[in-house]
Amino acid sequence: MLFKQLQNRSVQTILIISAYAIFAQFLPDKSHRLFYTISIFIKDLLVLMMPLTVFIFIAHTISSFERKAPIFILTLVLFETISNFLSVWYAIGSGFLVSTQFSGFEVIKLDSDFSVLWRLGVSKPAWWGADKGSFAGLVLGCYAALSASTYLKPILEISRSIMEFILTRIFAKFIPLFVLGFIAQIYKTGMLEDMIAHYSLLMVYLVGFLSIYLLLIFAVGAGFNIKLMLQHIKNLLPAGAIALTSGCSLSTMPWTIKGAAMNLENPALARAIIPATTNIQQIGDCITNSFLCFLVYKHFNGAAPDISTLLMFSTVFVLARFATAAVIGGAIFIMLPIYQAYLGFNDEMIAIILAMNVILDPIVTSSNVIANGGLCRIFEKIWTKVHNKDAVDIKVI
Repeated sequence: MLFKQLQNRSVQTILIISAYAIFAQFLPDKSHRLFYTISIFIKDLLVLMMPLTVFIFIAHTISSFERKAPIFILTLVLFETISNFLSVWYAIGSGFLVSTQFSGFEVIKLDSDFSVLWRLGVSKPAWWGADKGSFAGLVLGCYAALSASTYLKPILEISRSIMEFILTRIFAKFIPLFVLGFIAQIYKTGMLEDMIAHYSLLMVYLVGFLSIYLLLIFAVGAGFNIKLMLQHIKNLLPAGAIALTSGCSLSTMPWTIKGAAMNLENPALARAIIPATTNIQQIGDCITNSFLCFLVYKHFNGAAPDISTLLMFSTVFVLARFATAAVIGGAIFIMLPIYQAYLGFNDEMIAIILAMNVILDPIVTSSNVIANGGLCRIFEKIWTKVHNKDAVDIKVI
């Protein structure tokens, strides 16, 4: 049991950070800079890989939907996209509300000469962006799903397998070390005190806004019937509790399907929706990271992002959720370069986002699972209106 827990990436990360906290004061400056150099090297590689990564995974995810149920698939994909997009903008609005009421925000200035020992000498071309990769993957995926082509899907399957191996079998193993380098930066630049001062209270706000959104999902699903809403929540609490302790949405899927099925008029629909949306429709992740990104941006720049920046970021962010479907444990490697490319995040900002994600991971995972189960009921209502036919025989990969 202990060995199994030690294999968990979150546990490994926490243990490494704890060990670093104990011995940091005894380490020479060059050791701290070496940790940081490794993290920046990994990040630079990810930035270069990002457009190709999202292109392959989005194309594969869309193409993997069965052609035999095009209306169902189209409705489901649109529903997932819209629900993720709404949650992102809910988080942005929440962040704006908090930032206008929170007096502790000012432009952050770090007086430190802490830097990397060396850096990858290859820069990403301006035309090599995640937006182009996302849209190209979407187009190719739709073509592969709807056409009679016999060669596209095998090619996409092989490409996905290769990229998944690189991310989950190679890069994912370095997650603890990846985080450690940025923790070293936080320690050496004096950012820790700043984080405690500015972000501890914000995490409380975040949990509050996240809870409100989850309640709203169940309220809509239950037709604003309070008694029914509470029953729906109760049915999904076991799945949420398992996700909270396991830190994995995928391993919680049987309990999510069971809880969601109890809330549906057509229980079989849960078996079609949950497997297809578990790693795509991640409301907790969308709200958490969008909320934090908005506030970190304002904290460092002294002003909120403009509308055009937010629109581009939210569009690519939502499309990238399709890319994370097959990258269990490696999703962060896709999202961080997006923050850098579309919000202009520097290394200090990435360090804060990483640290917050490590701390909030159990809550985010549990929220993803509960929200996904709750959204099943809303989708059932929409599907009933779109297609007045029993959906028992519909299967989604």
